[in-house]
Amino acid sequence: MLEAVLSNKVLLIPAAAWCLAQVLKVIIGSARDRRLNLSYLTTMGGMPSAHSALVCALATTVALVNGVGSALFAVTAFFALLVMYDAAGVRQTVSTQSTMLNRILEELFKGNPAFQQRLRELIGHTKFEVAAGAALGVVFALLLAWEW
Repeated sequence: MLEAVLSNKVLLIPAAAWCLAQVLKVIIGSARDRRLNLSYLTTMGGMPSAHSALVCALATTVALVNGVGSALFAVTAFFALLVMYDAAGVRQTVSTQSTMLNRILEELFKGNPAFQQRLRELIGHTKFEVAAGAALGVVFALLLAWEW
């Protein structure tokens, strides 16, 4: 069973794409912060979108293994679109609202300990971060699948 899992392209390539995207987030975020910041490994948002990298690597690998005419490819392609829409649309809107609420609370309740905890602001992705993650996932899957 372990051998079957360790030879499953459809499982391992997207997982590896996600890991690569998370490592790139640390590198890019740390360069922007001008210090090593490992918290990018566990936070949402950032460049590139690891969610987009994973789902696009998944859809690409399924396309290569099962063909673009398969029902499984259709499912993974629509799943990828849904995840990317959520990352750049819904979750980005939540990020913007969190930033606004933090500013409002800071102004209205300065010094009040009940309002010192800030909402997480980096939740979603910009469209560019999502596109970069998608491109990473597709290219990574193509390279690994053909080398496998």
